[in-house]
Amino acid sequence: MPAAPPRPALRPRYDRRRREIADAAARVFAERGYHATSVAALLQETGLSAGALYHYVASRDDLLVAICDELLDPLLQRAEEIAAATERPPLERLRELLRAWLEHIARHLDHMRVFAQERHVIEREQRWGDIRAKRLQFERILDDLLAQCEQDGSLRLEDRRLALLGLLGMVNYTPMWFRGGGRLRPRQIADGYHDMLVSAYRGRGEHK
Repeated sequence: MPAAPPRPALRPRYDRRRREIADAAARVFAERGYHATSVAALLQETGLSAGALYHYVASRDDLLVAICDELLDPLLQRAEEIAAATERPPLERLRELLRAWLEHIARHLDHMRVFAQERHVIEREQRWGDIRAKRLQFERILDDLLAQCEQDGSLRLEDRRLALLGLLGMVNYTPMWFRGGGRLRPRQIADGYHDMLVSAYRGRGEHK
């Protein structure tokens, strides 16, 4: 990845422009596929010259990493904030995390589709280790909330790992059918997933 500007005052603009480029690349990769997308198509989508594009990214692979980072970094930060609010019951925090997760997915449908379809391109690169570490950290936060729900009796989980995998499966499959103008909004979907979990593993202190 090209080096960011050394002057701190220039860094926000550089980071914002790089995110915009990643968004544009996600749109075209989701529509055409990574291997079928030419540099010319990227230049057309971003409105940049080749020299300007390579000021922000070193290669098309670098764009895939940027797409994954934009998908994972804000979500992980929000998940950590929600998990840290320990004055609130864990089941309530779990609902809030699901809402934040589904709203984030709805804003990044192209990124989700590119991640699912094209991750194999970079899975053998060293940089994939950082992406995988972020995914595992998010899963640990989710698992810890489930464990806290077990401890306070709000959920009775016969197999917490199975409950975790069920949540991951439901949420990560959502981009396959979700449409922004459809009947259900992200918050409603999140609440539906939460209510299904509570119905399946009802404990003695569940909160609506």
